[in-house]
Amino acid sequence: MPDNQLNILFLGGAKRVSLAERLISAGKSLGKEVKIFSYELDKYVPIAGVGEVIIGLKWKDEQIYTHLTEIVNQYQIHIILPFVDPATLTASVLKEKLPNVFIPVSSIETCDIFFDKAKANQWFLGENFPVPHQDLSKFPLIAKPIKGSASQGIEKIENEAELTQFLASHQAEDYLIQGFIEGDEYTVDCYVDIEGEIMSIVPRKRLETISGEVSKSITEKDDLLIEFSAQILKKANFLGAITIQFLKDSTDAYIMEINPRLGGGVITSIEAGADIPLMILKDYLNIKNTKVTNWTNNLLMMRANREFFIQT
Repeated sequence: MPDNQLNILFLGGAKRVSLAERLISAGKSLGKEVKIFSYELDKYVPIAGVGEVIIGLKWKDEQIYTHLTEIVNQYQIHIILPFVDPATLTASVLKEKLPNVFIPVSSIETCDIFFDKAKANQWFLGENFPVPHQDLSKFPLIAKPIKGSASQGIEKIENEAELTQFLASHQAEDYLIQGFIEGDEYTVDCYVDIEGEIMSIVPRKRLETISGEVSKSITEKDDLLIEFSAQILKKANFLGAITIQFLKDSTDAYIMEINPRLGGGVITSIEAGADIPLMILKDYLNIKNTKVTNWTNNLLMMRANREFFIQT
């Protein structure tokens, strides 16, 4: 392997083609040749168009850490990046097992809290961060699986009859039930470097989503959300890319969840000037990052389908 080659392993990065391309470009700017590998259950996924797919195990498989260690050694992996919630927890454990591999994720304890919406909500309350109410007599309500993602399994409850029906047909302990907030959805893309310093905070409004993932968003220099996010980042053992989700109504902002990983729409913030792929590579290479505050406001991102062709 050439001395200037960097091998990056995605965990569940099947569709993260744009991010892979940004990492490759960032590597070139540093004189490095980035090779992308992705740990997947299916070899026919879009990331195969820019990298190599490695067939892996399910995140709950008891052999997952042994297998990933073998993969790291076989492919001489330098950096590991998770892209789905269970992979983030896996990466945090792997970080303890593979100290010679750069895995920029938060601590096991932090990832465990934010992988579970009920635990996360208790953490928010303990830190006095505003969250939607949990008064089951005030409708409408929204029920979210405590370990769900991509808006799967979410149900809106309009009245007492619907609540009674929901509780009769679901395990209540598997859901976080909160007041439904009518407002704008915001995602804030953040990066905390290896020294624990906040390098970037970029809010973006979610204008359109498909299957829980943003398809249209716009950056917005919202001072309230920037300050709110900075306060949150100082309260836990965060590292690397952090994605914070808020709801804003006409008067208030509520924190909804934190994903201690790269978000699906982070490419918006990257294009706006918060070059998180470059920050990741600089952290690995022990090159001091520069805090980014002058990113482009009102930058609109719109997604379209893109085809990849692979000879099978």
